[in-house]
Amino acid sequence: MSMMQNLLAEYEQEALATRNCLERLPEDQLAWQPHEKSMTLGYLAHHIAGAPQGILGMLLKDSMDISEMSKPPAPENKAQILAAFDQSLEFLRQTLPTLSDEWAHSEWKLTAGEQVLFARPRAAVARTIMLNHIYHHRGQLSVYLRMLNVAVPSIYGPSADEMPDFFPKAQAAG
Repeated sequence: MSMMQNLLAEYEQEALATRNCLERLPEDQLAWQPHEKSMTLGYLAHHIAGAPQGILGMLLKDSMDISEMSKPPAPENKAQILAAFDQSLEFLRQTLPTLSDEWAHSEWKLTAGEQVLFARPRAAVARTIMLNHIYHHRGQLSVYLRMLNVAVPSIYGPSADEMPDFFPKAQAAG
C-alpha cells in the first residue's frame, strides 16, 4: 500500500468521528464563538469539513504563494458544512490512491512572493496540515459543543455523553 493510500485509510477511519461531530452542530448557533479571537462555530466546522480537499489541492501544485490564500465565506447552514465534508472526503478518495510514493517524497513549497517560507516533502505536509491540523480543530469543535451544551460524541473512547460502539455494554452500565 502506498503512503497516500495509508493516509487515506487513516482519514477514512477519522472521518466517522468527524462526521459525528459535524452532525451535532446546532444550526441556530453557527455564528457563536467562545471568544472574540476564536473562530465562529460555523466557520470552524466548515474549515474542518473542507480543508482536507483544499490542502490536497494545494499539494497537487509545486508550491503555493501565501498571498493567494483567502478565507472562505462563513457557511450559511449545517447542510452546506456536511456537503463540504462529503465533497472533501470524495476528493481524497478519488485522488490519494493515484499519487505515488515518489510524488509523496517530492518537495512542496509555501512561499510569500519570492521568499520560501518552508519546503517539505508532500507527505509531511499532508500528515501535519491535512490530517493533524484537522484533528486539532476537531478537538476544538468538541469543546465548542460542550460549551453549547451539545452532547459530545465518542471520538477515541468514551465522552461524558457517549460510549463508543466497541465499548462492552456491561461496562457502560456499571
